[in-house]
Amino acid sequence: MSLNSMTGFARVEGAAGLARWHWELRSVNGKGLDARLRLPPGMDGIEPRLRAELARHLKRGNCQITLTIDRAADAVPLRVNREALRVVLDAIADLQQTMEVMPPRPEGILALKGVLESAEAVEESEEAKQAFEEALVASFGEAAAALASARAQEGAKLEAILRAQVNEIDRLTREAAACPAATPEAMRARLTGQLQDLLAASSVSEDRIAQEVALLATKADIREELDRLMAHVSQAHELLDGSEPAGRRLDFLTQEFNREANTLCSKASDVSLTRIGLDLKAVIDQLREQIQNVE
Repeated sequence: MSLNSMTGFARVEGAAGLARWHWELRSVNGKGLDARLRLPPGMDGIEPRLRAELARHLKRGNCQITLTIDRAADAVPLRVNREALRVVLDAIADLQQTMEVMPPRPEGILALKGVLESAEAVEESEEAKQAFEEALVASFGEAAAALASARAQEGAKLEAILRAQVNEIDRLTREAAACPAATPEAMRARLTGQLQDLLAASSVSEDRIAQEVALLATKADIREELDRLMAHVSQAHELLDGSEPAGRRLDFLTQEFNREANTLCSKASDVSLTRIGLDLKAVIDQLREQIQNVE
């Protein structure tokens, strides 16, 4: 299973009767799954079902969800509201008794609010409303699946980048382990020379110098940090090869990588080791930035 990105976009259109609609879904990275829905008036009742459907497809990410409905008002059959028409005509008759007014034109009367109404809106039953909502929810399921697919495609590209960065951490760790300056013998020789130069004018015994060198060499030994870095590399590969969302655990792992790289840099007493440590920190920082988009 490839990694999923938390960045994606999907648009799905649907139609039922004279109504058409489209869903637009956008997602970016987030700590959990957070959905913000913009639904037309009267559609609030389907929101819990939409959230549940989204959670079936996504685990993390901030999602913006918009539903736009076009009921094609110009194609909807209209009918005259007889009761409203009677009220309008009675009002006109009353006016004509008290003042001289021009006879109203039929199109003017029909243009008054409430005189003409959508036959579909009047006759829509509860069953029709439920059927329309079912069609919207089913269409949203297609949109959520399309968004998950888009995130998977983006995740495949992201996975290739992450694997390359983990491999670079592996390479640099092995380079540090093979560095001549990292061997215990090299550290003892360097520290012995430094101590002998410092203590040349004093009468310190060779045994005391040996003790101090051993202590400093122990503190400067980076083999433990290198072992932990290699263990973290192995764990990163396991997470990248796994079947579960790994974004949170990978993010935690980058913190462990960074801790070991910092310790390596602080212990390094050789320019070559310092350079490797700084290169490690740079790659780990790039890895951390990319992982912020992993689900």
